Amino acid sequence: MSHDDAGPLKVLMVSHYYPPHLGGIENVAHAEARHLTAAGMQVTVLTSGERSGVTVEDGVRVVRVRAWNGLERKAGVPFPIPGPKLLRRAVHWARWADVVHIHDAFYLTSWAALTAAKLTHTPIVATQHVALVHHDSAAVGLVQKAVYATAGRLLMRGARSVFTMNSDVAAFARGLGARPERVRHLPNGVDTTLFRPIRDAAEQAAERERLGLPQAGVLVLFVGRFVPKKGFDLLLAAADPGYRLVFAGGPAEALSGALSGAAESVLYLGSLAPAEVAAVYRACDVFALPSTSEGFPLTVQEAMSSGIAVLTTDDTGYAAYGLDRDRVSLVNRDTETLRVRLREIAADSELRRQMGKYAREYAVERFAWPDHASLLIEAYRAAIHPKTSSADRG
Repeated sequence: MSHDDAGPLKVLMVSHYYPPHLGGIENVAHAEARHLTAAGMQVTVLTSGERSGVTVEDGVRVVRVRAWNGLERKAGVPFPIPGPKLLRRAVHWARWADVVHIHDAFYLTSWAALTAAKLTHTPIVATQHVALVHHDSAAVGLVQKAVYATAGRLLMRGARSVFTMNSDVAAFARGLGARPERVRHLPNGVDTTLFRPIRDAAEQAAERERLGLPQAGVLVLFVGRFVPKKGFDLLLAAADPGYRLVFAGGPAEALSGALSGAAESVLYLGSLAPAEVAAVYRACDVFALPSTSEGFPLTVQEAMSSGIAVLTTDDTGYAAYGLDRDRVSLVNRDTETLRVRLREIAADSELRRQMGKYAREYAVERFAWPDHASLLIEAYRAAIHPKTSSADRG
């Protein structure tokens, strides 16, 4: 397949879910699609949904294939099972596209897109979001390993570029057969205009009042799903009189015991739209996410862009980011360590100011979505014209 450089690039982006479904991969795909469209690309997203259909959203064509989502409802595993139309849709849109961009190798939508790209000889670019993720179910763990050893290996070997967000995932991709010179570090982007610091104390007070949060005291925020991987339970256990914990996300049932037993120290805001989440960052003083096997979660980037102090797990995946460890607190994943460090941060307003200032400056420099989109476009063009690809030359 050849592309006419005089016209806009046609990109088929593939994600197992897409908004309004909530989750990290779909949020990234959504933002990439919008910013690529704003840069003049023609973007079609192939995804799953409650029903099949084609819509245009923010200038992006979204093709949904009806899927069964029972595994997520019953076991908390976000693995939609699309209907038989998936492969036919994938082939149709791969034939239309100049390049196919597949988000993560784990999903049936990805396998269909990989097959379609091979059948239509359309070049592939991949973003691998995670390595193997620990799960309490041994069966889920075995399925992960089997999927990555088969479809994952085929995708990593066949992609012209493989984007990863941290060094652990990069090593994982190389272990599956991705050529080292094709594995590229690409942090997620963040909307640095939406996620911005408070202008002054009066704005923070107003946001707290509007959200029903207390005016006095240091507020420590958690944003995400209430699942063990995210460490919400560790943070709950680290509750302390020196600060109050604020949770945004779900499901609410996971917090019910804490809310009844520690109402004074734990506050729950529910699941919020992005604009409301941005306001919550501004209303709080510290962001805490003791997660595991994530590398660099999008919520950490949002908190940094919002200019508040950030505490998260000391994950080896952060190595590629070169963070100042005095300004972003990377700690061991245990309750007592969390409590001690949060006490220190809560008690030192100047430290919080310095951490927030560093975080904001870092986010503006490294996480702007337009820059992210530009790097994707460069990779797409290199995939279409591999003889001139700097990635292939190393």
